Amino acid sequence: MAVVAPTVITVDRSAVVAPVNRRIFGSFVEHLGRCVYDGIYEPSHPTANEDGFRLDVIELVKELGSSTIRYPGGNFVSGYRWEDGVGPREQRPVRRDLAWHSLESNQVGLDEFARWCELTGSELMMAVNLGTRGIEAALDLLEYTNHPSGTALSEQRIANGAKDPYNIRMWCLGNEMDGPWQIGHMSAEDYGKLAARTASAMKTADKNLELVVCGSSGSAMPTFGEWERVVLEHSYNYVDYISCHAYYQERNGDLGSYLASSLDMQYFIETVVATADHVKHKLKSKKTIQLSFDEWNIWYLDEHQASDEVNEDWTHAPRQLEDTYSVADAVVFGNLLMTLLKNHDRVAAASLAQLVNVIAPIMTEPGGDTWRQTTFFPFSVTSRLAKGEVLRPRIDAGTYTTAVYGEAPLVDAVATADAATGESALFLVNRSQTESVDITINVSELNAKVITEAVTLHDEDVYAKNTLQDQDRVGLKQLDGAVLEEGTLTVTLPPVSWSAVALG
Repeated sequence: MAVVAPTVITVDRSAVVAPVNRRIFGSFVEHLGRCVYDGIYEPSHPTANEDGFRLDVIELVKELGSSTIRYPGGNFVSGYRWEDGVGPREQRPVRRDLAWHSLESNQVGLDEFARWCELTGSELMMAVNLGTRGIEAALDLLEYTNHPSGTALSEQRIANGAKDPYNIRMWCLGNEMDGPWQIGHMSAEDYGKLAARTASAMKTADKNLELVVCGSSGSAMPTFGEWERVVLEHSYNYVDYISCHAYYQERNGDLGSYLASSLDMQYFIETVVATADHVKHKLKSKKTIQLSFDEWNIWYLDEHQASDEVNEDWTHAPRQLEDTYSVADAVVFGNLLMTLLKNHDRVAAASLAQLVNVIAPIMTEPGGDTWRQTTFFPFSVTSRLAKGEVLRPRIDAGTYTTAVYGEAPLVDAVATADAATGESALFLVNRSQTESVDITINVSELNAKVITEAVTLHDEDVYAKNTLQDQDRVGLKQLDGAVLEEGTLTVTLPPVSWSAVALG
């Protein structure tokens, strides 16, 4: 196998991006397809608990290391009545979900999901409906979830079995309101005003809430940039984050461009940061708006839009958006997560969309198995190893030409270091389709003594996948040949690979 010219990386201990905030490893559960029903919830499954939640899925969620869970949507939230999902299950109404043209039984609602979050050790991040509802419903939901006792809705929560308030800190003010597909879609001007009024009212109830205003649904939206400016000029004084959503897929067999998808995510982040800071200076504000990248993933969107899986049949939990991910998908996925870390000073929270079955790292079969998709591995390893502070390394690497992004570096990298424990980690991607890359990494400032772990996600078949029939076709392999000697780490990265090296 050919090897390209060596790449040199230097890890500077003073090049700190930000302390690692566990919210960067968030995920997303939406009432969509089989994410909830036949995903996390299946009362008839052999592993189900008293709430109907699959314990085998919970164990994988814990292994994945997801932190904050955004709920209940997504497009779903723009038609959601939260009251339908609380109280006795036998009295809950069945509703039509117009977003995904399916039936919602409401057998899983807020109280059940809060208990599920507790079982997984994750933080609940709530979205309010600003599509068909508004301020009053948002305040009612806030009272139900967070007020201790003594009010009508807090007492209703207590009567429903939750004595203690949920104390939800992060709240999304609607979802993708820039998108014509969204129920209640509105202009930036109209949404900005509604979001500001809703945020102001919610902060009146609890000034310490962390509120996320809707940004653009993608960098290709015709209103991208201008949407952020207008929305923030109305809502800046009341919110703490602006959201970013981005999905990627290989198109037209152009693997080279696909492997460089993180360049678009970087452009997205830089544009939103610049716009938010412009509004900050225009308003003469002392507050800096952070980014919540609360939807990101690989999604075969073109194929789903061409299919008829979202149709007028009105069924419960249809199979929708169940992508099966390849090695190449996982390499791009891991690189996207690295990009979020490299911008962690402004991207303070993120949500992998979604968690189970629907464009997800975890798959299930009714009454049967659960298994890990290829994308499971970069997320779980990064979530486990990334501690302390994020460091931005200096990278001296060759480039290659892409049709979409022009010149792209062959190698990307990010590092973390924990001064308290002496542990550090490097996360690396080789975008070359044919050649291994020898890398020399100066880690002398990390004071590392040993390599404690060295793994790679790579396969001779870049389109190999894990399926129901072959659940362990793809997995992590040892990164052979990694050597640490006198402050220098040398590794050889296989082509189309994501790798992690932990030092102690």
